[in-house]
Amino acid sequence: MSQTYLTTEELAERIKYDPRTIRNQLKDSVLLEGVHYFRPFGGRKILYVWEKIEADMFKAPSIDTVAMALQ
Repeated sequence: MSQTYLTTEELAERIKYDPRTIRNQLKDSVLLEGVHYFRPFGGRKILYVWEKIEADMFKAPSIDTVAMALQ
């Protein structure tokens, strides 16, 4: 299975988030190193694994599901 590696800017374009939001709010809270992204050759550059992110986006409960569970 081949994987699609994306830069922060490419990921931002796909999920319609600002790249700064990905870097400052999602990385290391929602997007986890070793699962959703990695640093090739131990460097500073980050590459995101699109297939892992896409799968987890659909796993997250929707707001309607959470609201119904609270009633």
